[in-house]
Amino acid sequence: MSRRPSGLSRRLGDGAPVPFMGSLPPKSRSSSIGLVVLLGAFLIIGYLYNYSASGPDTFHTLRFQAGSSCTSEIFQALPYLKNAYGDSMRKVLHVGPDTCTVVSRLLREDDTEAWGVEPYDLDDADAKCNSLVRKGIVRVSDIKFPLPYRSKSFSLVIVSDALDYLSPKYLNKTLPELARVSSNGFIIFSGYPGQRTFKVDELSKFGRPAKLRSATWWIRFFVQSKIEENEDAIKKFELAAAKKHYQSSGCQIFHLKSFI
Repeated sequence: MSRRPSGLSRRLGDGAPVPFMGSLPPKSRSSSIGLVVLLGAFLIIGYLYNYSASGPDTFHTLRFQAGSSCTSEIFQALPYLKNAYGDSMRKVLHVGPDTCTVVSRLLREDDTEAWGVEPYDLDDADAKCNSLVRKGIVRVSDIKFPLPYRSKSFSLVIVSDALDYLSPKYLNKTLPELARVSSNGFIIFSGYPGQRTFKVDELSKFGRPAKLRSATWWIRFFVQSKIEENEDAIKKFELAAAKKHYQSSGCQIFHLKSFI
């Protein structure tokens, strides 16, 4: 996914001697060595800065290694989701960690109603999140079990950073539930393999590190689960994203059909 800075290693690690270093007295030689090391450090920092700014692919790779999530990618993709789904974005359920943030953002959109399912405890929830819970807009619910909604309760379901923590045993139950409670499809935001490292607090909260799977694995799993990709939504989303040069480099986005 990301490009390796091979040019940097050739420039700094080719074994070429520093001119005149051997002819300097010991004290001057130490000062010169320190100056060279310091200069090299600045060159590396500058190179990595330019490297991270060279394109969205590289930036998101570095950001995910720092522990970010696919949930934040929803905000970047939102304009293109609206292009792809149109009126289906008017009644949305978000499923995943930090759902209070996503729901609050969706509720600011015109003509949009939003609800959320938080799969894990909300021990550190703020006052605004607690208010959404009290109103029944956000629910805490283990997604390994049936979702607490009737069939086709929502026009669209968006799930992020939740399925990566489920084994295939539970995915077999959760995916059909996402298809059941949606009427016009559901969208999965999932991390790329090797793109993100888990943190200690993540492990304690989710019980296991994320299992980031390839697109090939997911598509095979969809076929086995008799869940179809939404080709029409895929085309509209990609067309809208291409016009603005948007490309999700930190997350895979799957557009799937609801059960008829």
